[in-house]
Amino acid sequence: MIILPAIDIKDGNCVRLFKGDFSTVEKVAADYMETAKGFEDAGATWIHMVDLDGAKEGRPVNTKIYKDVAEKTSLKVEVGGGIRNIETIEEYLSMGISRVIIGSAALKNPQLVKDAVEKFGSEKIAVGIDSKDGMVATEGWLEASDVNYIDLAKEMIKIGVKYFIVTDISKDGTLSGVNTQQLAELSKATNGECCIIASGGVHTIEDIKACKELGLYGTICGKSIYKGTLDLREAVECAGNQ
Repeated sequence: MIILPAIDIKDGNCVRLFKGDFSTVEKVAADYMETAKGFEDAGATWIHMVDLDGAKEGRPVNTKIYKDVAEKTSLKVEVGGGIRNIETIEEYLSMGISRVIIGSAALKNPQLVKDAVEKFGSEKIAVGIDSKDGMVATEGWLEASDVNYIDLAKEMIKIGVKYFIVTDISKDGTLSGVNTQQLAELSKATNGECCIIASGGVHTIEDIKACKELGLYGTICGKSIYKGTLDLREAVECAGNQ
C-alpha cells in the first residue's frame, strides 16, 4: 500500500480544514518545499496536493507550487482542486505532475473524465469521490448532490477510471479514524476493479493497518502527520510503501 502525505494549499500556505469547512482553515506548516522534502526524507514516494483556492474558484490557482515540488523532489505528485477541462490536465501533466485528480467535474461532466482517460491513460487520472452520508459533494464540498458514492464509482469504472480517492467529509481533518465501513463497501461493490485511496480521518498507525487489511491501494495522511499522532516513516514502513 502507498502512503500519500498531504499538503493542502490556500493563499500559498500549507493548511488543513476541519470537515472541509473553509472557515476552519489552519496553517500547519511554514514552507511547502521544506514540508515536501521532509516527506521525502521519511521515505514517502508520493505526495497528495490539493489546490483549495482552485477547488473554490473552479480553476488552477497555485500551479507553481506543484510544479516546484515535482521538479525539486523525487516525489510523485498527485494534484486536485479546480480541474475542470482537458487543457488544465494537459498543463499539469506536461510540468511533471504524475497524477491529476478530477473531482466535481466527474459528476457534472463525465465526458471530461472519459476524454482524459483516453488521451492520457488511466494511470494519470484519478477521480475524487467526496461524500457526506454516502452522497457525493462537489465544488470544494460546498454543494451536495443526490448521487450515491458507489453509483458514481461504478459509472467511472465503465469509462475506464482505475484510481479513486475516497473521502468521507465528516471524517476529514478530524483525526477520528477512517471510515472503514464505507471503504469496504466500495471495495466489495466494485469487485476489486479499481485502486482505492482512502482519505479523511487518519489518526494513528492503527488506521494505516486497517486500510492495509482492506487491501486498499493507498492512504492519504494529512493532519495526523502535522499534529504528530502518526509518524510518517512508521506509516510508510507499515504500508510497505511501493
